[in-house]
Amino acid sequence: MAIPFTEYPLRPASYAATLGRTVIVVPHPDDEALGCGGLLALLRQAGLPVAAALVSDGTMSHPHSQDFPAPARRELRYAELRHALAVLGVDENREVLYLGLPDSQVPSQGPAFEAAADRLAAFLADKQADTVLVPWRRDPHPDHRATAALVAAALARLPQPPRRLEYMVWAWERAAPADLPQPGEGTGFRLDVAAVLPQKQRAIAAHRSQLAPGTIADDPSGFLLSAHMLSHFAQPFEVYIE
Repeated sequence: MAIPFTEYPLRPASYAATLGRTVIVVPHPDDEALGCGGLLALLRQAGLPVAAALVSDGTMSHPHSQDFPAPARRELRYAELRHALAVLGVDENREVLYLGLPDSQVPSQGPAFEAAADRLAAFLADKQADTVLVPWRRDPHPDHRATAALVAAALARLPQPPRRLEYMVWAWERAAPADLPQPGEGTGFRLDVAAVLPQKQRAIAAHRSQLAPGTIADDPSGFLLSAHMLSHFAQPFEVYIE
């Protein structure tokens, strides 16, 4: 039986300093702040380099908007990501790779997948990553699962792949029992992020288009993060699987 996340052992904030140069791989803009905002802030406080790779173009949060057609939605989401990274202390101008894969249709195989894996492997090598942060392999969103597969393919291309830590986003809300980490399937832990929780909350707030009332007003079917979903990320810890 899977152990509840809240029962994972708690590691101190100082653990972040052991991770070295870190790259976070993000399915959509906002996943970096939700899943790892505290860790990213702690890494930067420790003076460690942090870079980000954004997998999807983020355009499907409000697919029916006429005020913000797809190119405008993409640029809005990219700008929100840069803002969130800046809040967390990451140099958002130099340290972001945009893979530009289609939101809600990130491939898990095929030519586009292989080309993205090549680009990501080169990025990890260029950044001399010691650690890569990636969504939990069975996080319920299909783009998150495809992102985990993409990272696995990129790591397989490297002669000395970095350490891999998997973070939770939708597993808090939507995971079926079989989706959750099973006994013996890696080491689960909570990281104490209480000292940087206000910074993490500001980074989440940078994604204004995803938070009520939102900034895209002409698509009532568009996505907004619920208050209940956000409550998981207001806790003074983050959950990781190694």
